[in-house]
Amino acid sequence: MMQRFLSAFGWRHEGAANAALLGLPAIWFACLYLAAIGALLITSFWTVDSLSGDLIPGFSFTNFQQLLADPIYTKIGLRTIGIAAAVTITDIVLAWPVAFAMVRLAGPRLRAALMAMVMVPLWSSYLARVYAWRLILAHDGLLNWGLAEIGLPGLHIGYSNWAMWIVFSYLWLPFMILPVAAAVERIPPSLLEASADLGEHGLATFRRVILPMALPGMVAGAIFTFSLTLGDYVTPMLVGGEGSDFIGNVVYSNVGVTNNIPFAAAYAVLPLGVMGVFLLVARRMGAFDAL
Repeated sequence: MMQRFLSAFGWRHEGAANAALLGLPAIWFACLYLAAIGALLITSFWTVDSLSGDLIPGFSFTNFQQLLADPIYTKIGLRTIGIAAAVTITDIVLAWPVAFAMVRLAGPRLRAALMAMVMVPLWSSYLARVYAWRLILAHDGLLNWGLAEIGLPGLHIGYSNWAMWIVFSYLWLPFMILPVAAAVERIPPSLLEASADLGEHGLATFRRVILPMALPGMVAGAIFTFSLTLGDYVTPMLVGGEGSDFIGNVVYSNVGVTNNIPFAAAYAVLPLGVMGVFLLVARRMGAFDAL
């Protein structure tokens, strides 16, 4: 009886039904996510007593001034943002052929096989995949051994920014392929046929029809790849060499080693700001219009 009453009430009052449906997730989101970001912003203005190490609540720009004054932190921030952007561009380039072939060219069996190949790496441990690439790219690893066997000089890119770029591109590639494939799948085949009937060749159809309509999927994948790279600190520790720290490594060291939580919070604000700018630019480009 109660179920019928609630169903009838929800049918008559659609706004109240939506509010009841989204109320609990919204409260959970506000209490955990937004409250955590608020606490991070507040803590970034605190300081630490140099003698006792106690936190001193207040409002001070000391941490931000230190970040701007020290060129090391500027270099680390630029390195993090640059590699995150490079990984995002690389994954976009690599994801498009796989996603398009999976959705438009492959038959049912091949499509299932390609989907399995994309998904299987996500079922394995993150650390196992990073360590596997560490063994491949090491100076005496599989890559240099294979090049030596065919008479080519070794690349010796292990423990460098190049190694981080390769590993990050591999780690987050599935997060780009899946949204792009979903976006391409939603494009009506009649639009592609109409483009062909109007005399457009394949490249023009891709540029004028497929790419604009799949832009929301690309943006969704870019949010994943860019933000995940921006906030990572494990991969730089394992495959990055000396002087390859990311923002996350500085935050980690200040929280766990020097116990300077306000400075760590201030530096953690930078990725939040970068992601905010990224989302605003994507919105201005109309990437969210079809979502």
